[in-house]
Amino acid sequence: MSGKKQTKESMVHAYQRYLKLERNFTANTLDAYMHDLQKLLNYINGEQLKLHEVRLEHLQHFAASLHDIGISPRSQCRILSGVRAFFRFLQTDGWIEDDPSELLESPQIGEHLPEVLSEQEIDLLENAIDLSKWEGHRNKAIIEVLFSCGLRVSELVNLKLSNLFFDEEFLRVKGKGRKERLIPISVKAMKELQLWFIDRNAMTCIKEGEEDYVFLNRRGAHLTRTMILIMIKQLATIAGIKKNISPHTLRHSFATALLEGGADLRAIQAMLGHESIGTTEIYTHIDTHTLREEILNHHPRNIK
Repeated sequence: MSGKKQTKESMVHAYQRYLKLERNFTANTLDAYMHDLQKLLNYINGEQLKLHEVRLEHLQHFAASLHDIGISPRSQCRILSGVRAFFRFLQTDGWIEDDPSELLESPQIGEHLPEVLSEQEIDLLENAIDLSKWEGHRNKAIIEVLFSCGLRVSELVNLKLSNLFFDEEFLRVKGKGRKERLIPISVKAMKELQLWFIDRNAMTCIKEGEEDYVFLNRRGAHLTRTMILIMIKQLATIAGIKKNISPHTLRHSFATALLEGGADLRAIQAMLGHESIGTTEIYTHIDTHTLREEILNHHPRNIK
C-alpha cells in the first residue's frame, strides 16, 4: 500500500484525472462515467463505508438496489462496468490492496437491435425538408453527411471547414479519445454541402471563433447535439416515419447499409472509429485507399 492520503475524495479525484489525462476521455464521456460512479458513492456514503472497506457483498447489494429502483438491465450493466473499472484503477494505482469488484456479475440482457433506416427512408427524411427556408439546404446536408459518413452527432457538430478535403473526397473527424480518422465522403454529400455553403457564405453575422465550423445556426454559432436531435425527430414526424429515431440512427443505418452491401466488417469498424483490445491492431492495417474502396463499392449512395 502506498503512502497516499486514503480519502474518498482523493481517490475519486485521482480516478477522474486518470480518465481525463491518461484515457484521454472527452468531457462528455468523463461526465457520464462520473455520473454513474456517483451512484456508487451515494450508496457507500449511506452505508457509512470507506472505499477500502468495500467488499463484494456490498457491491452485490448495490447492484440489487439498481434493480429495485427500476434501472434497466442495460443501464445496470453500464454502471457496474464503470464500478469494476474504478476499483481496478484503485488497485492498480496502489490505493487499495484487493479489488472487491473482481467477481461482481452484471445482469443478463437480451440482444437489442437499434432502429435502422433504409435508403428509401433516408430519402423520405430529406424530402420532408422545406428547401425554401434558410436552414433547408443545411439540414439536408446534415442528414446526408450523417448517413453517408456514419458520424457521431458530436463529430458532426464539431466538423470544421478545414477538415473537408473535397479534392480527395475525404473528411477528417476527431472521435472518442480525441482520436482522428479520415472518412470517405460521397459525391452526393459533397453536393449537398456545396449547396449549403452558398447560404452559409451569404451570412453576415458569424460569431468570432465560429468561422471554421461547417454547420451554423441563424445567429452564426455552431449547432448543438440537441438541435440536431430535434430537427431529425421533426423531419421523421413530417415524413410519416414511425420509428423512434435519433442522429445515432443514421450512424447505425450507415453501418448496416455497408454491411448489407457486402463491405468488410473490419473496414466498417474502422470508419466508425470503434476500437477494442482485440481489433485495434487489425484496424491499423486498413489504409485509406481500402476504406475509400469499401464505401465506393458498397454504400448505396455510391452504387448507381
